[in-house]
Amino acid sequence: MLEIIIVAGARPNFVKIAPLIHKLLREENINYTLVHTGQHYDPLMNDVFFEDLSIPQPNYHLGIAGGSQNKQTSEIIIGFEEFLKDSAAKAVVVVGDVNSTMACSIVTKKLHKDLIHIEAGLRSLDRKMPEEINRILTDSITDYFFTTSRDAGYNLQKEGITEDRIFFVGNIMIDSLIQKIQFAQKPDIFRTYSLEDGDYYLLTLHRTDNVDDADVLTDILRAVSASIGNRKCVFPVHPRTEKMLRGTAIYKEIQNIEFIEPLRYLEFLYLQKNAKAVITDSGGIQEETTYMKVPCITYRTTTERPETISVGSNELATDLPTLKNLISKVEQGEWKTSEVPALWDGQAAERIVQKIKEIYSV
Repeated sequence: MLEIIIVAGARPNFVKIAPLIHKLLREENINYTLVHTGQHYDPLMNDVFFEDLSIPQPNYHLGIAGGSQNKQTSEIIIGFEEFLKDSAAKAVVVVGDVNSTMACSIVTKKLHKDLIHIEAGLRSLDRKMPEEINRILTDSITDYFFTTSRDAGYNLQKEGITEDRIFFVGNIMIDSLIQKIQFAQKPDIFRTYSLEDGDYYLLTLHRTDNVDDADVLTDILRAVSASIGNRKCVFPVHPRTEKMLRGTAIYKEIQNIEFIEPLRYLEFLYLQKNAKAVITDSGGIQEETTYMKVPCITYRTTTERPETISVGSNELATDLPTLKNLISKVEQGEWKTSEVPALWDGQAAERIVQKIKEIYSV
């Protein structure tokens, strides 16, 4: 029996581990333990995701919540070490690029366990992004790399990783999307704000560069508001972003942006699928909108998911004038034709499990 540990801590992690857990529940020779670090501790950011994604509750919860990134990372390291030091598991599986990913990776290798990184090799080449540091550090000590694209594999090879440890399996986040899109739920806000399918924008912001300075954040909101005219924009506000907005007058100033609490996964899928366009700084949303072929404007200077631009529906807005210009293209019906990248087919989890069975001869 192969014993493995799966680590999740933040909202995007849950979406990525769900298809893997569904597959492992049917495997007789692999037993998993799910550890939730608690990095996202707001109920709307994690608890309801287990219900929406139809996965069991975590076996172990570290209970780490809040604090600065470094404080959070250090507490996750201490908590995960206490759990892992007595574990008989052969390998630890981490996903994505959040603080939990990097922190638990360090503990894993310090305790001489195998480290498997799902969504390895993504690079924005912007080391000011905390996520980029997490990616680089995690991949520098990973044993087996599962990638979403061939570009990610090339990035790893350039960093000296041998090809025999890199496995192009596709995008496991899209597995969840394909499994759950038919169950997407129309949120009550459609009635509250008189929204119509295809006639509103969806906005998400949580990156440090965009939300940690109130002036920068409100300038983005003003630019969006001015560009969409009479249309509505729905803005599910990340808890950290909400704290920054409290001291501003932006709620009263802007009338066509509706500020709402974070939504359940199935409700958020509905919002994405039926939006006229999505404006975001998220990594995962670039992928989901690409699969759904919904125009996506990413307000960042770089992206670690270049296939969403070269193949998909995504474009980068590197500054406010570009953001306004791209919204204008949406309004004028001039958005590009989108395709779905290779192996974004709902079978990534199946390929991952098969490869793990090959690696460990189970």
